[in-house]
Parts: sequence; C-alpha cells; structure tokens
Amino acid sequence: MGLSGVAVIAATALMLSGCAADSGRSGDAPLAATAPQPTGQPAASSRAAQEIQGPAPRLVLTHAGGITVLDAASLAVVGEADLEGFNRLNPAGDGRHVLVSTGSAFKVFDAGVWTEKHGDHGHSYAAQPALTGVEFQASQSGHAVFHAGRTALFSDGSGQVEVFEPSGLGAEAAALPERDVYTAPDAHHGVAVPLEQGKLLITLGDDESRRGIAVLAAGSGQNRAELVRNEDCPGVHGEAVAGPDAVVVGCEDGMLIYRGGRISKVPSPDAYGRMGNQAGSPESPVVLGDYKVDKDATLERPTRVSLVNTETAALQLVELGTSYSFRSLGRGPSGEALILGTDGSLRIIDPLTGNITSNIPVVAAWEESETWQDPRPTLFVQGSTAYVTEPASSAIHAVDLASGKVTKSADLPHVPNELTGVSG
Repeated sequence: MGLSGVAVIAATALMLSGCAADSGRSGDAPLAATAPQPTGQPAASSRAAQEIQGPAPRLVLTHAGGITVLDAASLAVVGEADLEGFNRLNPAGDGRHVLVSTGSAFKVFDAGVWTEKHGDHGHSYAAQPALTGVEFQASQSGHAVFHAGRTALFSDGSGQVEVFEPSGLGAEAAALPERDVYTAPDAHHGVAVPLEQGKLLITLGDDESRRGIAVLAAGSGQNRAELVRNEDCPGVHGEAVAGPDAVVVGCEDGMLIYRGGRISKVPSPDAYGRMGNQAGSPESPVVLGDYKVDKDATLERPTRVSLVNTETAALQLVELGTSYSFRSLGRGPSGEALILGTDGSLRIIDPLTGNITSNIPVVAAWEESETWQDPRPTLFVQGSTAYVTEPASSAIHAVDLASGKVTKSADLPHVPNELTGVSG
C-alpha cells in the first residue's frame, strides 16, 4: 500500500479553536480540520497538514522494499513509502524527520508529525509521512548522530562529515539545510559527534584499521584546530552520550571517554574485550555496552553486557543468562539499562548496581542470524514505552516500563527490520 492509499485522518476529528494549548495524546492522533499551511511544510495537497490535539509520536520501520510508519500509541499503520535496498534509520534530531542511510545518500524522510512553538505553548500537526526528495549525497553513508543541537553525517567511503541544525530540514520542500563540511584525513567506517560550543569529535582510522578519536575546535570546513586525541582504541566503533557531558566510543579492548576536555580510557578485563555498541542516557553517567571476547568468531553470541561509569571509570560486567544482538540495547526514562535477550525477555538493569530488577517476557525465543543485515527482534525506547519487533510473526509489541507489562501488540504488513521513532 503506497502513501497515497493511506488514510491519515481519523474518523473522529477533534476540533481546536484559537490558540488553546493541549499537550495530551489521543490514541490514533485524530486530526482537526485542515489548518493553515505551517512554515516549511511542503505545499502538496496530498500531504496537507492538519492540526491535532497534541504531539503524536510515530514509529518508523524498514522492511524489504520500503518504510512503514505507525502511530506510537495505537500501533496502527499511518503510511508507507517504497524504497528498495537495505536501508538504515537515524533520527534527525528534530522530532519529525528520519535520515535513511541508503549507501549512496542520506535520504530525508518526513514522519509527518511535528509541533511548532507559539509563545508559551505549541501547535501540533500531522500529515502523511513521505520521502521528501531531499538527500545528502554520500559515499557509503554511515552513521548520523544528533547531539548539542546539531546533527553530523559520516560518509565511510570518503571520510566526509556534514554538520547542520536539523531544524533546517523543513525550511524548504527541496533544499538541503545550511551545513558545515569537514573531511577526515582518511576514509574509514567512522562516526562524528557534534559537541557544545561548536566542537566536533571524530574517529581516527583508514581503510586498514581504526585506532581512536580526536576532538576538534569550533571552525568551518577544514579550519578546525585539534584540541586533543587518543589513538589507544583499536577497532573504534559506535558512540553514546552519558549524563550531561560525557561522550564514549567503544574499542576492542575497552572504552574511551571524552569528558571535561580530556580523553580517558577504561580498559577491558580481557586482552580482547570489545564494547563496540553502546546505549547512553542523559539521566545516567553509566553507559550500557555489549561485551565480546572472541576475536576470531564468525558470530559471537555474548551473554554479558558492560556498564561503564563515565564519572568514576568503573566497569561492571553483568551476566544475563541469555545472548542478545546489537539491536538489543536501550535505555529507560530514568536511565535504566534495557536488554532484549534471545530468550524473548526484556531485562531491566539498575546501571549503578548492575542488578537485574525486571525480566519481562515479550517475544518468542529467537536466534541471531550470522548476516547482520537480516531482520531480528529490535528494541526501541520512546518515553516510558519500549517497542519490540518480532520478525518471525511480523508483529510489534509495546511494553510499559513502569508496570513491566506488554500493553499492546499489532500485526505488521511486512517483516520488520530496523526501528526508530519521532516524538512529534
């Protein structure tokens, strides 16, 4: 079903008048009568925006051949878009758009919900989701990271980094936002993280190896002075932000922490102890990471996760009693560490003590494929709800983290792969 065939307007529309602000949610996000076109919204009549009661979060999923969008409250399908190939999803940072890594570009996908500030309140809108036609050309488009009010795109094939304010994505229907372009000395599978005061953290490496990070001063283009670097991080991979100001990257023998203008290393207890995937939270100084110890494994199925305290440099390893995948890590609204196991249960861990506080059955037991692009149960957290896909049954489940219960499940029209969301 294409976008043109999806009804976005619910049958019971809620009429709004004047500037009355209402921050509530209303299930499938009923829409009011067509509102005046907000600034930056494409004028196509097929995507006319309508004012709704309040922010209406949505979920965005990939599948073979396209993208599906769900209402986060009802799990109902609100739109689809065709897009061939294996595509990866990255939140743009503005609560509305998603950046789709296709390999040759970062394509801008409009999830179709947003809120505009109006004095001391906001006005929320909904429209049909769609690929906007706007794209950042890239050689092997990789990671997109939002931090400190800006988004950084990293192209693995060229080492090019594009940094911009995501609010500029809606400025015109077919125009790229104003952006600063920096090119790393060598191309590699890397990542860049925007920092406060215009600084930029970037990984170091080339097509043969990856070895560390550098932090660059504010500037434009190549005109950025290097402030600090650390090359003691073989196989550098991934990134996360913990608490108010710590940024971490994983190594094959530990983790690097950038905090307070300095880079420090937390070593693994094993000679090879890889923490290449991480999940951080602004509510916790502790970073959740995976932990692998078999360098020669075709696919290692670890049963331990790592907890690294960015304030004390303390490292804990927590035994789960089950394996998990790189799409199994998440954080709760208070900084809880969440892990989806291959036994089908979602574990909640106190990040400071390492104690497993809850074990919530969600999906059937599953086994991770040796092909990393293949679908597998995937965890995404939005607010106090954890969403878990189940490719084996083409389903998605919503878990209320406060009660520890699955509150809603829905069948999907396609086998889901990647999963993210927007706040609206």
